[in-house]
Amino acid sequence: MHFIIVGAGAIGCYVGARLAAAGQQVSLVGRPGILGEIALHGLTVSDMDGFSANVPADRLRLAVSVADVDRSGTPVVLLCVKGGATAQAAAEIGAAFGAGTTVISLQNGVDNVQRIRAAAPHLEVVAGMVPYNVVLTSAAKVHRATTGHLQIGASAVSAQVAACCDAAGLPMVVVPDMQAVQWGKLLLNLNNPVNALSDLPLREELMDRDYRLVLAALQAEALRAMDAAGIAPAKVAAAPPRLLPTILRLPDWMFKVVAARMLRIDPSARSSMWDDLQKGRTTEIDDLCGAVTRLAQQHGTVAPINAKLQNMVQAHGAGDRVSGREMRRLLSV
Repeated sequence: MHFIIVGAGAIGCYVGARLAAAGQQVSLVGRPGILGEIALHGLTVSDMDGFSANVPADRLRLAVSVADVDRSGTPVVLLCVKGGATAQAAAEIGAAFGAGTTVISLQNGVDNVQRIRAAAPHLEVVAGMVPYNVVLTSAAKVHRATTGHLQIGASAVSAQVAACCDAAGLPMVVVPDMQAVQWGKLLLNLNNPVNALSDLPLREELMDRDYRLVLAALQAEALRAMDAAGIAPAKVAAAPPRLLPTILRLPDWMFKVVAARMLRIDPSARSSMWDDLQKGRTTEIDDLCGAVTRLAQQHGTVAPINAKLQNMVQAHGAGDRVSGREMRRLLSV
């Protein structure tokens, strides 16, 4: 298989580097700045469990556009761009690759599979889910800062892809109901904007009860919208989805004990949305809080806290910080 990573950011570089380190053929499609650093220094990949390796540049095929990718081997495209870039990326993939080419969406949110199919109907699209946080510590160094295993939907090549990933230290499970998995992951991703506005590392933010109360309120709204839509979110974290708001509302001392597995986070970990805000890039807020708000509206309920937080993120300036208490006040939590 030839794994083509479209979107060589933190997740894309981590997955690509692990596959390449295990001997798989890998191409990275990304920004010239990141690819230039990789061309000079190779790609260093590490994780919180002690793994570390440097993948030499000559083990990777680097391209600034999908059109420039080497077509050798059996292509499997791993799409890792942010949601807002999905349609354009899918159109470029569709123009470069023929009917039946597998594209696996390793993206946050619940709408990307439909976007890919709309832009390139001839592709074989498979939903995926990445559970962990990856930090791009420099342009050519990536570090996995939390735990979990990849999940993808069933397809003609899913078992083979999973076997390649397992062998590369990227445990992957093929599951029958990816919609449930994606909504379960979205519940966790609702912390991304909270973390971004807090301007704190993830673990430090989660140990502040005011921020947790905001996250609990966001999740409670999302769960009500899912109930109205008949969606049963899958268990993605250590705790069942419906217990998450209750656990988050616990006092700090009790939360630290009950959520010990949830708090197994590298001290360097922050949400990717924090990084986007700091660099003035478009965030994925519409794929997270926006998706909750739309689901609620479609099924006769409301999600005002998610809507307010989306507006806050869209109006937020890089370098600003919102305290937990202030966030609760602004969101009426």
